[in-house]
Amino acid sequence: MGIRLFITIIVLCMLTTGAFAEPVNDKALVAAKPARLLSLYNFFSDPPAQTPSDGVLPYDLVTPLFSDYASKFRFVYIPAGKSADYRDSGVFEFPVGTALIKTFAYPADLRRSKKAVRLIETRLLIRHETDWKAWPYVWNEDMSDAQLKLAGRRMEIAVTGFDGKPLHIDYAVPNANQCKGCHALDKAVVPIGPTVRNLNHDFNYSGAVKNQLRMWIDLELLAGARDPQDLPAATDWQDISQPLNDRARSYLDVNCAHCHRRQGPASNSGLFLEAWEEDRVAWGYRKRPVAAGRGSGGFEFDIDPGNAEGSILIYRMKSLDPGIMMPELGRSMAHKEAIIMLEEWINGLK
Repeated sequence: MGIRLFITIIVLCMLTTGAFAEPVNDKALVAAKPARLLSLYNFFSDPPAQTPSDGVLPYDLVTPLFSDYASKFRFVYIPAGKSADYRDSGVFEFPVGTALIKTFAYPADLRRSKKAVRLIETRLLIRHETDWKAWPYVWNEDMSDAQLKLAGRRMEIAVTGFDGKPLHIDYAVPNANQCKGCHALDKAVVPIGPTVRNLNHDFNYSGAVKNQLRMWIDLELLAGARDPQDLPAATDWQDISQPLNDRARSYLDVNCAHCHRRQGPASNSGLFLEAWEEDRVAWGYRKRPVAAGRGSGGFEFDIDPGNAEGSILIYRMKSLDPGIMMPELGRSMAHKEAIIMLEEWINGLK
């Protein structure tokens, strides 16, 4: 028995409580057209509980993208006998037939994240021979299955907020073309999350805690990586024990840099927010906008050190105006807690 199969069996014993589901449908993954139902891929042995099938591995990110306070369940499937190739920066190089699976969900009360959870949608990124394909699936009421929604969909989500008050969320399921708005690099659709920096931390595999990169390496899902202790790791923006600068740069990297990078859709802005960007003007420090307009709010600099309220970055993060707000997709409200953190960071800059 190969080490990958042996460890997979151990992981699945930890993650599942019943009989194994049918194996993942590899033919459906590489088909020219997406399956009309999510269940046809066989990703889950228990869909409402988001219990993965054989060969589907859960993961999470050190700092995730903000999506109107949605909970997210992430999984990766790499066909048997194949592995992703390690990259020091950017997303790993995944083989054909890979699926990156992300389910968006809301608990009835945001203060109780694991109770009365309602599945909203699952987004797939599937690696084909020449490119990645992005497909959105919307869950039915009993959460037994999800249906392909190429045109997207708007949904009203009602939950109890962190303050105990009713919170109404104007949730948008993206259409197939809108997925390209964030997942674009050199005009091609690419993943965003699974990078060495954002995967390099511990994950609780149903009671067994292990570094995610180590798990991927041991399962032979990742080739060419060094020991995780020698690899870079992102900073959790909510970890107040970490330096404020690292928290701020990590948050901007995940939430903004998929567009604001030299090869991204917002490259013409000259604002590059990757965490490793060393040119402080490039990451906004006293940087004037390329084109002044409504989006500048009449302010002079993207980041005005010592003056968060007068910084364009904060102005656009607070805005809900479609012509001003940043990010412009994936949210219908401002991320108040992150904005407070970023304001403290900017006010402390000299």
